[in-house]
Amino acid sequence: MTDAEELMCRALEESELARFHAPPNPWVGALVVDQHGAVVAAGHTQVPGDAHAEVVALRRAGERARGATLIVTLEPCSHHGRTGPCTDAIVAAGVARVEVGVLDPDHRVSGAGVAALRAAGVDVAVGVEASAVSECLAPYLWHRATGRPFVVLKVAATLDGAVAMSDGSSQWITGEAARRDAHVLRARSQAIIVGAGTVRRDDPRLTARLGDVVLEPLRVVLGVAPPSAHVRPCWERSGDLGAVLDELGAAGVLQVLVEGGPSTASAFLEAGLVNRIVWYVAPALAGSVGTRGALSELGTTTIGALRRGRLVEVRAIGEDVRIEVEV
Repeated sequence: MTDAEELMCRALEESELARFHAPPNPWVGALVVDQHGAVVAAGHTQVPGDAHAEVVALRRAGERARGATLIVTLEPCSHHGRTGPCTDAIVAAGVARVEVGVLDPDHRVSGAGVAALRAAGVDVAVGVEASAVSECLAPYLWHRATGRPFVVLKVAATLDGAVAMSDGSSQWITGEAARRDAHVLRARSQAIIVGAGTVRRDDPRLTARLGDVVLEPLRVVLGVAPPSAHVRPCWERSGDLGAVLDELGAAGVLQVLVEGGPSTASAFLEAGLVNRIVWYVAPALAGSVGTRGALSELGTTTIGALRRGRLVEVRAIGEDVRIEVEV
């Protein structure tokens, strides 16, 4: 790995510090590197309306930014929004070179940031660790390209795919470590979708509990939630799932987590609306008599119709296994 790639990886680590609070803005990381290759400042995106990563890093660097290199995961903005253009701040700081992970597909940027920097005499390189940056920013890039949120389907099942036993019980199939990881998935999502049946059966809160911190993503119920349900206040929607995603995208939701039961999971997969699956597998067997399968309502008539995906990651998590698949 080159020095530039290592620095971009460090900028990606910095960007993760903004993952929970930056949306609907992208979570971006930036580093200021002096002429000797030393990192003199780092910054990440603040809450919407506050400073972007580049500005945070430049402020921390001060005069040390003059003649330095700025490493930034996403193309700097060049337009006026709730904050001023980052390109103006970069030029004013006297930065000599900017290394960018990926271009910003937002129509207000989309190459204009790089063009503005080059026009001001700043040396710019684009595509440093582009694959890793694109993976990190996948929900944002998808949203800006399609107008819809990036859809993550989460399933927790036994080794043979059961999500509920014959008596209806389902808690807890997976262990504590997997459940903690699922709360991180919730925290990274701005909305959670479940079916009304899951709400009636389990009465979930659908909050993201990270130690002492409790986050409350938008709760979306497909159908009608009981008046006393813990998910309230929530959106109640029915009909075309694509239209629901369009509405969520217009509201600034970058990632949605589908946590519904077999009906909801099957419906999203059948409609081809899932980007990622995160499947937690418990080393337990339930059998098929009376149990509910995770995708029991998804039909596949022939081997050629299998819904195949790309394996992203497989790792042990506590006593369970976490499998992530790109659909």
